[in-house]
Amino acid sequence: MKKLIYITFVGLLGLLYSCENDGTLIYIADNPAAPEIVTMPNLTLERNNASDSLEFVISDVDPGFVASAKYFLEACATGDDFTDVTSIASQDVGGSFKMTVASLNSLLLSDFPSDEVSSIDFRVRARLVVDAGTGAPGTSDDTFEYISETQTASVTLYGLPKLNLIDSGLDQYIESLLGNDDYSGMVKLDATMPFTLYDPDAAVSYGGSGGTLKVNGSGITADESGWYEMSANTSDLTYSTSAYMIGLVGSATPNGWDTPDQKMDYDIESGTWYITIDLVDGEIKFRLNDGWAWNLGGTVDNLTQGGDNIAVSAGNYTITLTINSDDTGTCTIVKN
Repeated sequence: MKKLIYITFVGLLGLLYSCENDGTLIYIADNPAAPEIVTMPNLTLERNNASDSLEFVISDVDPGFVASAKYFLEACATGDDFTDVTSIASQDVGGSFKMTVASLNSLLLSDFPSDEVSSIDFRVRARLVVDAGTGAPGTSDDTFEYISETQTASVTLYGLPKLNLIDSGLDQYIESLLGNDDYSGMVKLDATMPFTLYDPDAAVSYGGSGGTLKVNGSGITADESGWYEMSANTSDLTYSTSAYMIGLVGSATPNGWDTPDQKMDYDIESGTWYITIDLVDGEIKFRLNDGWAWNLGGTVDNLTQGGDNIAVSAGNYTITLTINSDDTGTCTIVKN
């Protein structure tokens, strides 16, 4: 049986249909045609082609009448059945999705490794919204959605240009997000371990001091051990290191409200800060570089700048912190 949609002229949002009278009746076809990925681009991505254009050609959804739709291009690891979706692009027209090699590479790098082949599933999802606010089928509360068959492709991503930190004690690096001479990233430095920056593409080593880089220069040293935001420019031969050490402070911690704070460690992959620590009955907060200029408190699911202290009972805890923006975040406080 065909699905009947009753369209009111005033409420028309997501449907383009030529009519002049209120109360026009239209029907969705018995077997609406879902969108499909018609052609896939070459997905062996290379840095020297970063500015080249890629195009995923798609067919439009056909519900049996002329309609507008929002289209989504999505990806996931092969076999994941889009449980963990990587959103690539969305638009209000069909036909094709166009993007540069660099933009697709950057998006996929968040979920897939560089410099190796990954098997990735792609799909197109189309969503029709007939009206809004009524809760009826086809409205924004209960949309009509059509999904293409999955297309599987072998994808090779390229890593961003990087400078490796040599002799820093860890396998770490800073990257050039724009593929130019500017590099940046979070690094963990040991004040007792001078390090150099090595460009594996150009086979050039940089050392330096006082913010100035020098080819084949001596090792760079940090003022104190901990996490830093580091930047470098291999054209201007400059660098900077800025301490970025998130700590736990409060009456429940070993030092109370005094410095030094209990320094947390950073997981670059997940972007979270973490610590396992013995606490006593009391309160805690998170702050930066042992100071109050930046501090987060409140509730575990709503941390805000300068928010309330967080009460805890005595015990051994694993605490993780996710910083969502400069002044908000969330955390988990799990007793072991």
